[in-house]
Amino acid sequence: MPFPDNFLWGGATSAAQIEGAYNKDGKGISTADVMTLAEDGHPREITEIVEEERFYPTHQAIKHYDYYEEDIALFAEMGFKVYRLSFAWTRIFPNGYDDEPNKQGLDFYDKVINLCLSYGIEPLVTLQHFDTPMGLQKFHFWKGRETSDYYVRYAQTVINHFKGRVHYWLTFNEINNMSTMSWNAGGIPTGASEEDKMIAAYHQFIASAKVVKLAHEIDENNLVGMMYNGHFSYPNSSHPDDIQGNEDFQKLMMFYADVQVRGEYPLYKLKELERLNIKLPMLDGDKLILKEGTVDFISFSYYLTHVCGRNTKGIFKGLNGLETGYKNPYLERSEWGWPINPKGLRFALNTLYYRYEKPVMIVENGLGARDKVTSDGRIHDDYRIDYLKRHLLEIEKAIDLDGIPVMGYTSWGPIDLISASTGEMNKRYGFIYVDVDDHGVGTYKRVKKDSFYWYKKVIASNGESLT
Repeated sequence: MPFPDNFLWGGATSAAQIEGAYNKDGKGISTADVMTLAEDGHPREITEIVEEERFYPTHQAIKHYDYYEEDIALFAEMGFKVYRLSFAWTRIFPNGYDDEPNKQGLDFYDKVINLCLSYGIEPLVTLQHFDTPMGLQKFHFWKGRETSDYYVRYAQTVINHFKGRVHYWLTFNEINNMSTMSWNAGGIPTGASEEDKMIAAYHQFIASAKVVKLAHEIDENNLVGMMYNGHFSYPNSSHPDDIQGNEDFQKLMMFYADVQVRGEYPLYKLKELERLNIKLPMLDGDKLILKEGTVDFISFSYYLTHVCGRNTKGIFKGLNGLETGYKNPYLERSEWGWPINPKGLRFALNTLYYRYEKPVMIVENGLGARDKVTSDGRIHDDYRIDYLKRHLLEIEKAIDLDGIPVMGYTSWGPIDLISASTGEMNKRYGFIYVDVDDHGVGTYKRVKKDSFYWYKKVIASNGESLT
């Protein structure tokens, strides 16, 4: 039985992509709430304020704020052992820097967490998932050290509040997105300078390290992980220049994990910053903070692999926030052009574990597709079942053949939700269909897809039903 008895099967969502109720019960506005829908070939627009005549997908999302009881009951029916969710910082501290937490926000997450526990579902909470409070714009978002301090206070508030109920925490979702989708990662405009992005990343590293230490002090049973956006790549050829080009690309991404796992900047990154004349805003004691705040485990998202080489393009545009300029001719592609590479997941698990020797967890993996409702109200998504099955079989190999200590697997997302990159609903990932279109029109009725029943069997058999 390659999957261990305590393997954490489940699914993953984010507050901004499912909750809706963007200004209800005292919630403040976040950076996600000022992003419009991508339409007619145009990317999502970021507005300075909420403009009443514009459509913002997060404002309604899938109305999980109102449907959370039904949604979590469906997760429980599938047999979830773990549910990865995020807290919206702006539900707890509406502006990010408020003197006192918003009781209504804490009350909502009390209900969510308690309901999960009543079903025997372990919560895995991401503290920030692409939704920095807009109120922190006064400090230039994560470019200002003040934001780091307010984040630590927010984290301390919720970790204390949920002591004994939540034991698994992630500090930032896909922290390396500061280099590819910096507005999502921390309110830094995509066109900002590399210096601005590296300063913002530095402040997130400091904040994360402080929170890791705090979490351990609050409850010795707490485990805190980092979350890496899975940018894994192959060299375009065996030519030495392609090998080096691929290595250079990997360093651009992996340094984020290096800092959070090892507690210090790698020398290659320090040399790069020196070449770019970028000085990190390091204060006395920061080196110790980083060293004492290393994470307990590594979590990551996995959707695709890249190909890189001597002519790898810049990393600031294109597919998944990144386009390398190379294609892999051996892989099929999704409707959105993402290469599908199940075997790459085993490669990714080996890469992360043998680089860092920390337990690993896949906290996002899934297929975005245009699901069709048949005349009898069913959704036959065999393509999704095939995609997930092939990826899970590679996890099984990584555990059984390679000895990788894989903690668990949370698919993205177990219920249809809005896309972070485009804001659309038609790019569906869920085992549960939500009747709503890209413009928020629909009944919001929840419908079980064929994959719902398949995943239920996978969990019940602890993966044995895959073969």
